[in-house]
Amino acid sequence: MSLEIKGELTKFLDPQTGETKAGGTWTKQSFLVKTDAEYNNLYCFEVFGDEKVQNLTKYQKVGDTVTVEFNVNCNEYQGKYYTTLSAWKISKDTSANNVTVNEPKVFETTAVLNQVDDDLPF
Repeated sequence: MSLEIKGELTKFLDPQTGETKAGGTWTKQSFLVKTDAEYNNLYCFEVFGDEKVQNLTKYQKVGDTVTVEFNVNCNEYQGKYYTTLSAWKISKDTSANNVTVNEPKVFETTAVLNQVDDDLPF
């Protein structure tokens, strides 16, 4: 299931790194997005992987209005359950910046009079 939310990117948390069981390394970074909803308006998302972490901080800045597409994941570890919001697509919302004003179109009409030859005698 894929979900989507739009809001303001308010904060980047520090990146976290670790080591896998196979000896490799992993990196993840969390970030906060605040919506304009009255209640439950703060969300903490995370991206996982070196490339995604680099792209997050490279293309997104605090204060940007973004649309985040994400999945909800739940993992069990030693009898405890952990739920994460895994962002897989983050895009800037450009609709607020590119406001276009649609002016009404004015059409000029020219009345063409059809001149009909009348054959009436008067």
